[in-house]
Amino acid sequence: MSRTSIPIVVRIQTDDFESGAEIAALTDGRTDIGAVVSFTGLCRDDGEILKSLELEHYPGMAEAQIRQIAEEAATRWPLHGLLAIHRYGHIAPGEQIVLVAATSSHRQAAFDGANFLMDYLKTEAPFWKKEHLKDGSSGEWVSAKDSDDQARKRWEKG
Repeated sequence: MSRTSIPIVVRIQTDDFESGAEIAALTDGRTDIGAVVSFTGLCRDDGEILKSLELEHYPGMAEAQIRQIAEEAATRWPLHGLLAIHRYGHIAPGEQIVLVAATSSHRQAAFDGANFLMDYLKTEAPFWKKEHLKDGSSGEWVSAKDSDDQARKRWEKG
């Protein structure tokens, strides 16, 4: 059972998503929302060598973990809704991987809620990434970055 009464949408899917349509659905009919902050993560190829990024997840656990993170965000800030969509499968450079959005009456809560959700999703949700290169080889599964852990630590209660 959810600890919050705000709409929380969590989806993990192979299909691409339309950010505008997703945000419109999150705010549809709401007159109390004054701010929407969203983040869209794209598959990046810094060296022009990447054919695709393979993303895998632990079905059921990943959704539950992201929902728990969103519920924590909803207890910290006066949010009106949260959205997290994460894709899995093979994703080519330039394609969308993740969408996070937070709504609130005021911008700071929406910014903080979206940042918190993204920082924890990046470090706590059970996803694995593997690079597949244009030369036909594949790299190792990509490890979490220290910078992602540092970003998450700013939200820890001390």
